Amino acid sequence: METVDSALVQAFASNLKRLRGKAGISQEELALRSGLDRTYISGCERGVRNPSIMSVEKIAEALNVPAKEFFGNE
Repeated sequence: METVDSALVQAFASNLKRLRGKAGISQEELALRSGLDRTYISGCERGVRNPSIMSVEKIAEALNVPAKEFFGNE
Protein backbone atom coordinates (compact mmCIF):
# COMPACT_ATOMS: atom_id res chain seq x y z
CA MET A 1 0.00 0.00 0.00
CA GLU A 2 1.15 3.53 -0.73
CA THR A 3 1.21 6.23 1.90
CA VAL A 4 -1.70 8.65 1.87
CA ASP A 5 -0.65 12.01 0.41
CA SER A 6 -1.88 14.14 3.30
CA ALA A 7 0.12 16.07 5.86
CA LEU A 8 -2.63 15.48 8.42
CA VAL A 9 -2.59 11.69 7.90
CA GLN A 10 1.21 11.67 8.13
CA ALA A 11 1.12 13.73 11.36
CA PHE A 12 -1.41 11.28 12.77
CA ALA A 13 0.80 8.33 11.77
CA SER A 14 3.90 9.79 13.37
CA ASN A 15 2.14 10.81 16.56
CA LEU A 16 0.35 7.47 16.86
CA LYS A 17 3.64 5.61 16.72
CA ARG A 18 5.21 8.01 19.24
CA LEU A 19 2.29 7.87 21.68
CA ARG A 20 2.02 4.08 21.47
CA GLY A 21 5.75 3.81 22.15
CA LYS A 22 5.43 6.22 25.07
CA ALA A 23 2.66 4.01 26.48
CA GLY A 24 4.97 1.01 26.13
CA ILE A 25 2.45 -1.20 24.36
CA SER A 26 2.57 -3.23 21.18
CA GLN A 27 0.39 -2.72 18.13
CA GLU A 28 -1.40 -5.91 19.11
CA GLU A 29 -2.16 -4.59 22.60
CA LEU A 30 -3.40 -1.29 21.19
CA ALA A 31 -5.60 -3.20 18.78
CA LEU A 32 -7.10 -5.21 21.63
CA ARG A 33 -7.70 -2.11 23.75
CA SER A 34 -9.25 -0.14 20.88
CA GLY A 35 -11.29 -2.93 19.30
CA LEU A 36 -9.52 -2.43 15.98
CA ASP A 37 -7.49 -4.92 13.97
CA ARG A 38 -3.72 -5.03 14.46
CA THR A 39 -3.14 -4.66 10.72
CA TYR A 40 -5.30 -1.52 10.77
CA ILE A 41 -3.17 -0.06 13.58
CA SER A 42 -0.04 -0.91 11.59
CA GLY A 43 -1.47 0.77 8.48
CA CYS A 44 -2.31 3.88 10.49
CA GLU A 45 1.23 4.07 11.87
CA ARG A 46 2.71 3.67 8.38
CA GLY A 47 0.44 6.38 6.97
CA VAL A 48 -1.25 4.05 4.49
CA ARG A 49 -4.64 4.27 6.21
CA ASN A 50 -6.86 7.31 6.43
CA PRO A 51 -8.54 6.68 9.79
CA SER A 52 -12.09 7.81 10.46
CA ILE A 53 -12.91 10.11 13.33
CA MET A 54 -14.47 7.13 15.12
CA SER A 55 -11.22 5.17 14.80
CA VAL A 56 -9.19 8.11 16.06
CA GLU A 57 -11.50 8.34 19.05
CA LYS A 58 -11.12 4.61 19.81
CA ILE A 59 -7.33 4.80 19.56
CA ALA A 60 -7.17 7.92 21.74
CA GLU A 61 -9.32 6.29 24.42
CA ALA A 62 -7.19 3.13 24.30
CA LEU A 63 -4.04 5.24 24.83
CA ASN A 64 -5.77 7.48 27.38
CA VAL A 65 -4.86 10.67 25.51
CA PRO A 66 -6.99 13.43 23.97
CA ALA A 67 -7.54 12.94 20.22
CA LYS A 68 -5.94 16.33 19.53
CA GLU A 69 -2.58 14.82 20.58
CA PHE A 70 -2.46 13.01 17.24
CA PHE A 71 -2.61 16.16 15.16
CA GLY A 72 -0.07 18.49 16.77
CA ASN A 73 3.66 18.76 16.30
CA GLU A 74 5.83 16.10 17.83
